[in-house]
Amino acid sequence: MKKALLLVSILSISVITTACINSFAVQELNNKAMAYMEQENYPEAIERLKSSIDLDDSIFESHYNLAVAYTKSEDYVNALHSYQKAITLKPDFADSYYSLAVAEENIASDLTSGLIILDDNGNLQKVAPEEIERPEKLPDSTSAYVDELLKDAIKNYNEYLAKAEQAPDSDDVQNHIKDIELKLNTSLKE
Repeated sequence: MKKALLLVSILSISVITTACINSFAVQELNNKAMAYMEQENYPEAIERLKSSIDLDDSIFESHYNLAVAYTKSEDYVNALHSYQKAITLKPDFADSYYSLAVAEENIASDLTSGLIILDDNGNLQKVAPEEIERPEKLPDSTSAYVDELLKDAIKNYNEYLAKAEQAPDSDDVQNHIKDIELKLNTSLKE
C-alpha cells in the first residue's frame, strides 16, 4: 500500500511539474511573440506562437495572437483558421468575430483579384506574383465561394455586434454590413 501511495505521489508531482514547465514555456514563447509583433517581425512572431500552441493547444490568447500575426502578414487563409480556433476556445470574445469577418472579406478580395485561387479540390492556393492574372469573370465555384465568404463575414460582423453591445464602432459596422449586402445582391444578379 505504501509503495502504491508513493508511486501515485511521484506521478502526481511529475505531472504537476511538467504542467508548470509547459505553462512557463508557453508564456515565454507568447512574450517573445508579442515583442516580435511590436517590431512588426510577423514571421518570427508566428513561429513563436505556433511553438506555443504545440506545447498547449488550449490557450485562447495564443490562437488569437497567431491569427492577428497572420492578418498583419496578409496571410488571411491561416488567419481565418486561427480565428476559428480562438472562437472555439473563447466564444464570447467579440473581437474574434470582427477579425474573422475581416479575414473572410480579405480572402474574398484576394480571390477576386487573383492573388489566391480555389483549386480543383476546393483548397485556397497563393499565386506566385509573376503568375497573378485578374480574371475577367470568376469561375462559378470561385464566385460561389466568394459569396459564401461574404455571407459568413456578415454573420460574424452581426455576432460581433451582438457580443459587443456597447461597441463604439457599431454604426460603422452596421453600415459596412449594408455595403457587403449590396455587393452580394449585385453579384447574385450578374
